[in-house]
Amino acid sequence: MAEHSTNMAEEALFVKSTDQSLLKEKVVGYDWSQGLDYNKLLNSYTQTGFQATNFGLAVDEINRMIKCRDLPIPDDKYIDTDDEFTTVRNSCTIFLGYTSNMVSSGIRETIKFLVQHQMVDCLVTTAGGIEEDFIKCLAPTFLGDFSLDGKMLRETGINRIGNLLVPNDNYCKFEQWVLPIFDQMLLEQKENGVVWTPSTVINRLGREINNEESIYYWTNKNKIPVFCPGLTDGSIGDMLFLHSFKNPGLIIDIVQDVRRLNLLSIRSVNTGMIILGGGLIKHHICNANLMRNGADFSVFINTASEFDGSDSGARPDEAKSWGKIKKDASPVKIYADATLIFPLLVAQTFAKHFYK
Repeated sequence: MAEHSTNMAEEALFVKSTDQSLLKEKVVGYDWSQGLDYNKLLNSYTQTGFQATNFGLAVDEINRMIKCRDLPIPDDKYIDTDDEFTTVRNSCTIFLGYTSNMVSSGIRETIKFLVQHQMVDCLVTTAGGIEEDFIKCLAPTFLGDFSLDGKMLRETGINRIGNLLVPNDNYCKFEQWVLPIFDQMLLEQKENGVVWTPSTVINRLGREINNEESIYYWTNKNKIPVFCPGLTDGSIGDMLFLHSFKNPGLIIDIVQDVRRLNLLSIRSVNTGMIILGGGLIKHHICNANLMRNGADFSVFINTASEFDGSDSGARPDEAKSWGKIKKDASPVKIYADATLIFPLLVAQTFAKHFYK
């Protein structure tokens, strides 16, 4: 009886590995005996496993975007247009999407680096991703703590974004800055027939801020379109609400922007998506790429899971089913906080390409 039990246990424990086809790369971490070499350390992530491997795969995917972007545009694919928002300037149009908390955090400076040096071709963000940039030009955001008491903060006029703190005075400064610009925009609408869209509003504010610390100063300067389908969902929406009473009549047309974004995608020779976070910005970029039967390259960075059926947590393979990513593409999702990962990704891709 004991021998029979032992045989059963051995059969269960020592099932033979008959199919070796999946066993291709060994798991090997960084060799610390070679000293401290950050480049070799980050390169070792591919063989480390878990999200470190996904990081290494994302580096490869973004480098493929950059290599494709540097190729000349084929003559039969070149489309000239008077609309700077739909002009294709590179062989791979790179769409960068990010949620507002990225701009609230120090990731703002990484995004600014990319647009300052024209490394990406189109931005899609939320209202907070717009206003927080301008507000930081007027007054700083501060480090705090996740555990600070909300009641106490409210009573002292301080707003908390995770472990970041924004004095309410900052939004008062934003109101003082932006409302006169809205007045001028309304005047141009009435006298010159200007049709404002979220992207042209952002472009105008980027020109008005005249501050090189701003993301949108550089998008304006370098003619990089910025789309914000939820422009009213934040402080900038509060300002538009107040302006509608103080000086009513300003109209912002969202239909023209969805046309511009979709046309940019359709006209592109190839496309790449880099998306930090989920929700509106993730779907907006993916849906634009559906119009061309899918993006060629894709990297998602977020902490959301797919079990609830949300688009935020949806893996790239689900996007393939919709035609938002090409069927034969090799997209990557990193399950991680973008504040940890994105600067390292940029260091191993865009920055290396820029400083080589």
